[in-house]
Amino acid sequence: MKRIGILTSGGDCQALNATMRGVVKGLSSNLDELEVYGFMNGYKGLIYGDYRLLTSSDFSGILTKGGTILGSSRQPFKMMRVPDENGLDKVEAMKQNYYKLRLDCLVILGGNGTQKTANLLREEGLNIIHLPKTIDNDIWGTDMTFGFYSAVNIATDAIDCIHTTAASHNRVFIVEIMGHKVGWLTLYAGIAGGADIILLPEIPYNIDKVIKAIDKRTRQGKGFTVIAVAEGAISDEDAAMSKKDLKKKLEEKKYPSVAYELAEQILDKSGTEVRITVPGHTQRGGSPCPYDRVLSTRLGVAAAELILEKEYGYMVAIVNGETKKVPLEEVSGKLKMVSPDDQLIQEAKLLGISFGD
Repeated sequence: MKRIGILTSGGDCQALNATMRGVVKGLSSNLDELEVYGFMNGYKGLIYGDYRLLTSSDFSGILTKGGTILGSSRQPFKMMRVPDENGLDKVEAMKQNYYKLRLDCLVILGGNGTQKTANLLREEGLNIIHLPKTIDNDIWGTDMTFGFYSAVNIATDAIDCIHTTAASHNRVFIVEIMGHKVGWLTLYAGIAGGADIILLPEIPYNIDKVIKAIDKRTRQGKGFTVIAVAEGAISDEDAAMSKKDLKKKLEEKKYPSVAYELAEQILDKSGTEVRITVPGHTQRGGSPCPYDRVLSTRLGVAAAELILEKEYGYMVAIVNGETKKVPLEEVSGKLKMVSPDDQLIQEAKLLGISFGD
């Protein structure tokens, strides 16, 4: 009898269900006896013992279903060693529930914060497999995370739709894409959607250069400009501030988000009419795209293979198109950032796309 636990933690995305399906089908097709325990609402379920025994029917028909059948929640890594309001030791509680169910392995689907807790549990002696989920594609050690391309499709569609109305009214449109620290989603969607200006967290923008790019298009007879901006994009002025001063500015909340600050700056400096579109959580919703269905299935099956071989303590990655096991301790806590020198950035600049730098 093989017993595994499974949970989804952090923000949801489109291919969580497809990935869990890949794990369970990969195991059930090769084992005579298998028990799968699903922990509800992420680490919260593992901490407080909220779980249920899943059957094959739970994984039937979910390849195309977005979200997660187990629910999810955000449990900050920095709070994992802090007792809850009742004094409960969260790490010890997770270990006790793992051992109570006599699990052979715990499969954890999630992003960077989730991964750090997964590595903590590995250090505590639990058998862990991590599967890289995030629409940000910012997990170190894997070329691709599941959920990314589905989000790119949605963000690109938003930019596509904006193009027609921007052209009709000769306006500047700002489309704010998800991504607090890393700009892969905005970069890909911006290029795919034909954005004229792309602003990323990793490349501080100069407002005068943004306006210069807008003016250049106007001189060329192009009456509209589409700007794709990551929600974590930052101006060069803000980037030069101390962390303390920047934190104070953000706490003042003069603007709902960076798109509104940028719009006001453009209006004040150039008098150009600006409109803002924020696709928001639609980027994490809906069905997974075909690419993500294949990717998540491959990652799930690779995880099942590791479990069958009793190889634990790994993240399953995609490297050069192939699945690969990567030791959790080598990748935990690292972010895969967009480099200003990245080939894709340079190619976009050759197209005439401005990054405001």
